[in-house]
Amino acid sequence: MTGLLRNTVAPVAGAVLTVAMVGGVGYAVWTLPAEATGLAAAATAELDRAGAANPVTAVLLNYRSYDTLLEVTVLLLAVLAALALVGGWEGGVRRVSEAQNPVLRGFVRVLMPVMILVAGYLLWVGGHAPGGAFQAGAVLASAGVLLFLAGVDWSRRLPRWAERSLLTMGLAAFLAVGVGVMPIRGNFLEYPPEAAKWLILIIEAPCGLSIAAALIALSAGGRLRTRRTWAEERVR
Repeated sequence: MTGLLRNTVAPVAGAVLTVAMVGGVGYAVWTLPAEATGLAAAATAELDRAGAANPVTAVLLNYRSYDTLLEVTVLLLAVLAALALVGGWEGGVRRVSEAQNPVLRGFVRVLMPVMILVAGYLLWVGGHAPGGAFQAGAVLASAGVLLFLAGVDWSRRLPRWAERSLLTMGLAAFLAVGVGVMPIRGNFLEYPPEAAKWLILIIEAPCGLSIAAALIALSAGGRLRTRRTWAEERVR
């Protein structure tokens, strides 16, 4: 009897909770004003003090820097979760393509310098035009995955300390800047207006590399460096 009651209460409670959540969100959306002014005007008025002429970059790394810090943290936690569940990509690129396509490899060799330049451009231009660390990181990650698919196992030459540094440098730089400005401004991640531009760049550059490393690691089962198979270890 107790087991039957438990099996009945749990689904009913879950259904009631789901209906309540959906109803609350629906009511919030339904009661939104027809013409919301938002905070665009206020945000644009403070761009000179935000350290970025691009409103999106100012929002992500100044007005809502806490959110961006948490996003970088969540991305690193996702890599750790993938590493715990999958354990990395054993055997490297040979598991993807043992017969390395010469056409793809030639195409990647031509495309790779362009992708690196585009990533650098997106990182630099993000202060005053569309771009930034996430866009640059996504382009770099695409380049790394393309190299894997073309049969170029570049990650095996990467030392373990370099792998860990690439994955964590973005979060470390974010925290270092946030704590470093506290003696000057008194609050975490409250940049001095005269130095905001360079502090944002100090955050974005490592974050771009960490985002790229994290996306590549997620595509390879949680590791940036591909592991050798047992047979390869014996040959070595």
